Amino acid sequence: MRLIDSHSHFDAAEFDADRIAVHARALAAGVDTQIVPAVDAAGWPKLKAVCAQLPGLHPAYGLHPMYLDAHRPEHLQELRDWIERERPVAVGECGLDYFVEELDPARQQHYFDGQLALAAEFDLPVIVHARRAVDAVIAAIRRFPGLRGVVHSFSGSAEQAAQLHRLGFLLGIGGPVTYERANRLRGIVAAMPLEQLLLETDSPDQPGAAHRGERNEPAHLREALDIVATLRQVPREEIAAATSANAQRLFGF
Repeated sequence: MRLIDSHSHFDAAEFDADRIAVHARALAAGVDTQIVPAVDAAGWPKLKAVCAQLPGLHPAYGLHPMYLDAHRPEHLQELRDWIERERPVAVGECGLDYFVEELDPARQQHYFDGQLALAAEFDLPVIVHARRAVDAVIAAIRRFPGLRGVVHSFSGSAEQAAQLHRLGFLLGIGGPVTYERANRLRGIVAAMPLEQLLLETDSPDQPGAAHRGERNEPAHLREALDIVATLRQVPREEIAAATSANAQRLFGF
């Protein structure tokens, strides 16, 4: 089976000591492709270098809302320059985070809107972070008709999932779905249109139930695959093929 990890922070420092070995384990598990989104401007050069070092790694450049203190207004222009020069597969990770109270919503919105505008300008998908902010994310997306992308680590409602589907947005599903108490998420995954589904790990974060408290890595994507296939009562090969096709369609491989 071929699997695509649609959200892996493979440039993170947690992988510096054994990145080649982790990549080899991913390939052995069938994960031959990873989308690697950025979090801040300072990290773009390292992300570019990591993606050039190993096969199957595709960079996305953006400004993550949780790193708000690191962002400066001029970074949006620098991001435009990076996108124009590097031609990444997506803009991101960008979005809104209303869970962390000290992250100013207005400043988050400024950077999010700026990145949505860049995605529209360059006809690129966006990789969106939406924690306790799905409605606000949907409202922002509506201001840029024709955008496409993925809301990664989706944690919203069935109605929000349906709204995002109508807007052309996919949902990234990973480690959280493997926890037995994730009833709402599991219900959404069981019923959502298959063409809206992407698999992800969010490595090194959000490990699944079998690796609680450990570093997550792309090889663990198979665990989310198994749960999704069980929930939908179809062979996992079908889920693997569909999610890989969805990722290829979205990111334009």
